[in-house]
Amino acid sequence: MHIYRTAEGILVNFSGKSYQFQGRDWDEFINRSGLHTAVLADLKACSADQISDLKAPSKSLAPVKSQEVWASGVTYMRSREARMEESKDAGGGDFYSKVYDAERPELFFKSAPYRVVGDGDNVRIRRDSKWNVPEPELTLFMCSKGTIEGYTIGNDMSSRDIEGENPLYLPQAKSYDGAAAVGPCIYVPAQPINTDTTISISIKRGGVELFADSIMISRIKRQLTELASYLFREMSFHAGVFLMTGTGIVPTDDFTLHVGDVVSITIEGIGTLTNTVSQ
Repeated sequence: MHIYRTAEGILVNFSGKSYQFQGRDWDEFINRSGLHTAVLADLKACSADQISDLKAPSKSLAPVKSQEVWASGVTYMRSREARMEESKDAGGGDFYSKVYDAERPELFFKSAPYRVVGDGDNVRIRRDSKWNVPEPELTLFMCSKGTIEGYTIGNDMSSRDIEGENPLYLPQAKSYDGAAAVGPCIYVPAQPINTDTTISISIKRGGVELFADSIMISRIKRQLTELASYLFREMSFHAGVFLMTGTGIVPTDDFTLHVGDVVSITIEGIGTLTNTVSQ
């Protein structure tokens, strides 16, 4: 089951059919415990004029209305290595090694909803940064009760030179206008996502692919439920929340994004999130 937020309303794709819901509030629609079962009941109540053979909308909005976006750091070995390398001159390399092995995960605020962009929109690189990369991440959607109800794709845009200069600069390296892309939909399966699911990324410049890589989410060090539980320990989210779960794909240190680059992130079963880089 895939739930899309569109300019016309909400579109649910299930078993080869699409179901259109107009006039339904996005926050109320997705913020339900047992979302898969709840939406199935909605589909059964649909009239014939709500059902079509449309597989997906031509244009979807970011599946975010009132939800904050949070992120997890250093959850894959490749991320640990990259963070240690970029911050070693500032004396911060040890911090990332320790957090990878620590009981408590690294969680940080990524974006307010109004800064989030969706599929087909522009992501941004900071004007005061010279080393910028995308970070492809499986992203959880949890309802206000803290349960994982669905999954989507996240691009955690990062300024590596700013973060590497001092770990305390993390908010500036991670949080700015257009730094979080989420979409194209929320995937709501009947069972938790398969750990053999693959995340892939392709970066093109002038139509030429400069970088491509993939990784299975089974390579993540922490359980997805563990990350969710830590986020909800002392915080509440009235409309639910999105949590990026970290990246296991980092381009080589000589790579940086340029304006005009096209970043496509694909996660099996969910779809593809594509964004063009601007400044």
